[in-house]
Amino acid sequence: MTKITIIGSEKSGKTTLAGKLGKKGNVSDITMYDYAKNDSILTTIDATGYPVSVKSLVTALNLSDIAILCIPPEGLDPLSAECIIALDLLGYKHGIVALTKADTSYPFALEEMKEKLQKITIGTVLENWEYLPISTTSFEGMEELKEMISNMGKDVDTEQREMDDMPTRVLIDQSFNVTGIGCVVLGVVSQGILNAKDKMLAYPTKKPLEIRSIQMHDVDVKSAPTGSRVGLALKNIQSKDVDRGFVLSKEEIVATDLVLESTLSQLAKPFAISDMLHIYVGLQSSPMRIESISLNGENVEKAEPGKTYIVQLSGSKEISYSKNDRFVLTNLDEKQRFIAFGYSQ
Repeated sequence: MTKITIIGSEKSGKTTLAGKLGKKGNVSDITMYDYAKNDSILTTIDATGYPVSVKSLVTALNLSDIAILCIPPEGLDPLSAECIIALDLLGYKHGIVALTKADTSYPFALEEMKEKLQKITIGTVLENWEYLPISTTSFEGMEELKEMISNMGKDVDTEQREMDDMPTRVLIDQSFNVTGIGCVVLGVVSQGILNAKDKMLAYPTKKPLEIRSIQMHDVDVKSAPTGSRVGLALKNIQSKDVDRGFVLSKEEIVATDLVLESTLSQLAKPFAISDMLHIYVGLQSSPMRIESISLNGENVEKAEPGKTYIVQLSGSKEISYSKNDRFVLTNLDEKQRFIAFGYSQ
């Protein structure tokens, strides 16, 4: 199963492209499209709540394995630039830059824009991404895009098989009640292998539960490996006790306060003690206040772009995470909202 997110500015053609890659399904601040043929299963996610909601973009990217960044003939605007920064801070490994609305431009102009984008993305995770001109009216280039996704999906699958032996974790993005079944959740197995009858906890509340049954693309299965998008019927818990962002696991760290080793983007604005930031990890988010900042063991008042600091943050909302989870720090009051990434200390 390959899961992709299509991102970009509002006029980039991303929603039209997403609709061409599958049948429209669940709609909220993210919209999902599903495509299945033989053994090929493709889930496409459009972060429809973005740019109003940063959380929509982070959620879509964390539910996916491959990102398609859509750039129209007009080139970069502040929102597509913000998407590049978000991808870089998330350390997003697999992706394609789609030069959308290619039929409204000229080949030399597309090549010129590609060269410009390649220069801009030097030193970021996008540095070696492939570029593909594609029409969002005639859809010329669509078959080449599907081939790229398929080839990239094979690499993703190989990487995910190496994660099957890790402790099982499931990221939950939807929860609801089904008459006669009870609590049903939708999510992605982020690592490990999930089995029916597994006993787990719902974090951050630590409520115990049992996996009653597992479905993948509406088909009952006994187990689901890393990378699987799953529907789960749960025992011993109610749907009101599970929300988007919850993690099904056997052991997580739960905290309201954090100490992060944080690296600021070169394009971020400085932040200072007492500033309020929004912290994202997995599908969870929490507003937090900066309590202290230190550089090389010395306390400082402000964190500057491009440098790495130890940052102590305090909040009031419990979040759960594992030691290797990557945090993203945002300032929702700035025009460019993504500012840093970090790891728990």
